[in-house]
Amino acid sequence: MDSTDYHRIVDKYLDDVYRTVLSCCKNKENAEDAVQNAFLKLLKAKDTEFTDEEHIKRWLIRVALNECKNVWKSFWQKNKISFDDLDTEPVYRDETHEELFHILSRLPQNYRAVIHLYYYEGYSVREINEILGISESNVQIRLKRARDKIKVLLEEE
Repeated sequence: MDSTDYHRIVDKYLDDVYRTVLSCCKNKENAEDAVQNAFLKLLKAKDTEFTDEEHIKRWLIRVALNECKNVWKSFWQKNKISFDDLDTEPVYRDETHEELFHILSRLPQNYRAVIHLYYYEGYSVREINEILGISESNVQIRLKRARDKIKVLLEEE
């Protein structure tokens, strides 16, 4: 991959990957680190054969989410700040997405990732299965449970 292609890919997918990872990391700095590591791995991935642009995007999201999981394994991450303590928030296309993002932040991490990929990024169940490395039925179960939890959270407000 030459420098021009790499910069084009960064410009095209940086925001999508960042928003996806931020929904799981719940911390701006950790999300930025995970995204940076994912793009660095893309730069170093000389032997990886990507079939198309969408394959690159899915690969970046998967790598970034794995980086986020690695951050959460760290002892230091157990006492980090929540979304409520963030100075800045990601910009979404409309207010509905922003409101749902705050509700999404209250879900367990495994539900947040599936909901974000399905609704915000527009991936199908099969594509989420490939990105997260879980079965399609597990994706569907997580979507159902997350929807149920979101419904309860919406009724509370």
